[in-house]
Amino acid sequence: MNALFHPASGPMAAPDAAAPDAAAPTLALRRLVLSDFRCYRRAELAAPAQPVVLFGANGAGKTNLLEAISFLAPGRGLRRARIAEIERRSAGGEAPGPGWAIFAMIDTPAGERSIGTGRDPDRAPEDEASDRRVVRIDGAAARGQAALAELVHLLWLTPEMDRIFADGAPERRRFLDRIVLGFVPDHARNLAGYEQAMRERNRLLKDGRVAARGFDETWLGALEQAMAENGVAVAAARRQVVGRLAIAAEAALGPFPVPDLALAGETEAELAAAPALAAEDALRRRLAEGRRADAEAGRALAGPHRSDLVVHHRAKAMPAALCSTGEQKALLVALVLAAARLLKLQRGAAPILLLDEIAAHLDAERRAALFDEIEALGAQAWMTGTDAQLFAALGGRAAFITVADGALRPAPQPLSPG
Repeated sequence: MNALFHPASGPMAAPDAAAPDAAAPTLALRRLVLSDFRCYRRAELAAPAQPVVLFGANGAGKTNLLEAISFLAPGRGLRRARIAEIERRSAGGEAPGPGWAIFAMIDTPAGERSIGTGRDPDRAPEDEASDRRVVRIDGAAARGQAALAELVHLLWLTPEMDRIFADGAPERRRFLDRIVLGFVPDHARNLAGYEQAMRERNRLLKDGRVAARGFDETWLGALEQAMAENGVAVAAARRQVVGRLAIAAEAALGPFPVPDLALAGETEAELAAAPALAAEDALRRRLAEGRRADAEAGRALAGPHRSDLVVHHRAKAMPAALCSTGEQKALLVALVLAAARLLKLQRGAAPILLLDEIAAHLDAERRAALFDEIEALGAQAWMTGTDAQLFAALGGRAAFITVADGALRPAPQPLSPG
């Protein structure tokens, strides 16, 4: 086992920052150690329970650091990369060792916890395509990644998400599901169960031998039952969170627009009018009746994997997709802040926020409002940018770190404007 999954404690220099007070967040990343992750051969960082600003030139490794933190949650991280793609490579393109690894110490409402995760170091040397990620919590092997959702919650915004309202529904569903995970830890398991059953059903429907004998009724029926049960649980969780998120969004700060939210989908509509069991029966029936069409399409044409998050700019009565780039960014920020407010109420601590190039498309007024809301939440927000001066309004409320050539160095506070 890679020792980095549970390294020995030792002294580590922390970046300059004001001392935390009684209002410090109760969910914060306090120590991070990386090994063979992207551009980092090895990197160590101690952080205060405060916002952290990472600044440096493009390509310096700022987003790589946020990606590493994002692996403290279930899933494939903020880039949705395959495990083998993350490995640091030598000049010749070869992986240097047993696999990338991340170790973190986290302050939680229940006390300090440790998380270790990385590429399976026990895979066979020739198994370069292995995509298994292992997780250890407090030094013990976890049952799976889903255990992370019960320990720490993360929300993130990246430049690639700036087109989330103009692009297809899958990106909006992923954005919503990341928020739902904070409220319903079982959401990850329900999604995985639904998607696994759907993949197996798709495979059977595309199998010519199965189709030739009129489908395997028993096996297809069992898969459709699993899809119905897990799918309704997924849709119900999304529907509940969107309803609460819409209310929380009403408290958006002055410079940020208020988003109107809705879910579009057959199962969601049925849940609004009937009990969950009736919605399960309806989804199972649609799947059974749609086998022939699904076989021809090569995919399931019904289910919550086709649902969509619908967002409008309230003041302009305009779909988010038709708003300007800056307004879309502001709507995204408003949604993330609303989710953070809700999570603090439910979990007792605001989520850790990963905000990549957050200053882009935000004017000075909105940047200042964002910083004030982060402080009011008591959230540890990790923010990146090429110019530290864009974050000067944070004053002594954040730690500043220079990122250059895979190295991390504490930096002085930038001068406040004026």
